[in-house]
Amino acid sequence: MPTAVMATSAMQACIDACNACLQACEECYTACFNEADVQARTRCIQLCRDSADICALASQYMSRNSEFAKQICGICATICDACATECAKFQDAHCQRCAEACRRCADECRRMAA
Repeated sequence: MPTAVMATSAMQACIDACNACLQACEECYTACFNEADVQARTRCIQLCRDSADICALASQYMSRNSEFAKQICGICATICDACATECAKFQDAHCQRCAEACRRCADECRRMAA
């Protein structure tokens, strides 16, 4: 098996966690716009957008076995941790799902970055 394919398969759990987090964050910030207290959710929305973007980038970098994937995963873990903390403050199902997806992603990305 070619080296790039083997390296990517070793990263699959992290790629999957990033993709799941991307989806949860997109769903969360879209749903937050429709909540009555949308003004209180400004940071949640911003962090969900940042998290979704960095998760997409991390997934892309790992998929292509980029030499910079570990660094991207490191910052992805940091952003996902911040997003999980913020989303956890809200009791809506979408925020709770997002917080959990962000925690899983941060854990996988920390393993990748190590």
